[in-house]
Amino acid sequence: MAISNKRIGIVGARGHTGAELIRLVAAHPALELAYVSSRELNGQRVEDHVEAYKGELRYSSPAHEELPSLDADVVVLALPNGKASVCVKAFDAAGKSPVIVDLSADYRFDNTWYYGLPELTRNKWRGEKRISNPGCYATAIQLSVAPLKDVLAAPPVCFGVSGYSGAGTTPSDKNNPEKLRDNLMPYSLTGHMHEKEASRHLGIPVEFMPHVAPHFRGLTVTTNLYLSRALKREDVLARFQQAYAGEKLVRVLDEAPWVSQIAGKHHAEVGGFALSADGKRVVVVATLDNLLKGAATQAMQNINRAIGVDEYTSIPV
Repeated sequence: MAISNKRIGIVGARGHTGAELIRLVAAHPALELAYVSSRELNGQRVEDHVEAYKGELRYSSPAHEELPSLDADVVVLALPNGKASVCVKAFDAAGKSPVIVDLSADYRFDNTWYYGLPELTRNKWRGEKRISNPGCYATAIQLSVAPLKDVLAAPPVCFGVSGYSGAGTTPSDKNNPEKLRDNLMPYSLTGHMHEKEASRHLGIPVEFMPHVAPHFRGLTVTTNLYLSRALKREDVLARFQQAYAGEKLVRVLDEAPWVSQIAGKHHAEVGGFALSADGKRVVVVATLDNLLKGAATQAMQNINRAIGVDEYTSIPV
């Protein structure tokens, strides 16, 4: 039985993640773009900005109160932190309940929303239509720590480096190629939003120190884990292989992955697994593309599950 196409609206689509989502939707057999909102690009053709999309659709700039009347089955909120709730309240007020996927941090701490990191929370999904998409760093941190959570002797310590696309499109030092050239820029060294997010969803405290580098896309997290008992390297490797067996978007490598090899890819890579001589400390390295598995690809996994098609539909595996 053929399924009728679902209409999807993207709110706040000017940014890098919005463009990646449009590419994934353009390749999707069961989704069609209903609207793509952007104040800055209002009136311009989507096709002129995202080559993968073919059609006459233009960017629009509806007020948040108008969104429910646009009748999308799925709505992706790709807005800065703090901006999602006015849109969500508009749907509630109108009595409309499309699938809403929020890419900001606004609902990652709200138990009434499903936290959509499929590889770790798949068995917790109860058909919710409100889905909070995890942060890019928080995804990499959790994938690095989860298989060893039960044998930790101390909070994991994570050193992160991201390309400057993670700093968004609003100009700042953190996405200024001139200031980043030959540089590594530390920021939010305690209390970063993704530190709080990973700590909450792992159920253990995590310490995280992020940096921005001169490359455009892709992030790497190196995590130091103290163990409550000595493990052999093959035991550690086996835990990760078992945890992610059958997961098409998490690859467990023997060697430490390189960030240069993850740009433009839809999966995360976890590897390294360097053990200290006494077997009670292990260092794990994870990489992912912050715009894809860290944002748009993960959103598409969640959308696919919510509309009842194969989880990897339109995602190049």
